[in-house]
Amino acid sequence: MAQLPIKCPSCQNTLAVSELSCANCETKISGNYALPALMQLPLEDQEFILEFVLTGGSLKKMATQLGKSYPTVRNKLDDIIEQLNSK
Repeated sequence: MAQLPIKCPSCQNTLAVSELSCANCETKISGNYALPALMQLPLEDQEFILEFVLTGGSLKKMATQLGKSYPTVRNKLDDIIEQLNSK
């Protein structure tokens, strides 16, 4: 899965969505919209959240799936929560 760029390569400021388009009818919507908070996370964290949701929110299942300890997985989730709270 490729991640959308979230920082300007020139000045490192946060990028915004400026256009959406329909591939079917070619309708275009222009504006200035902030990226959703989850999309602003690093790809690895986005994938962690997806797996977390797919396991029904079970950190125990996540730990088994990832081959890591429960505290390690819990700490990863806490780090992601902290990132989201700072956005």
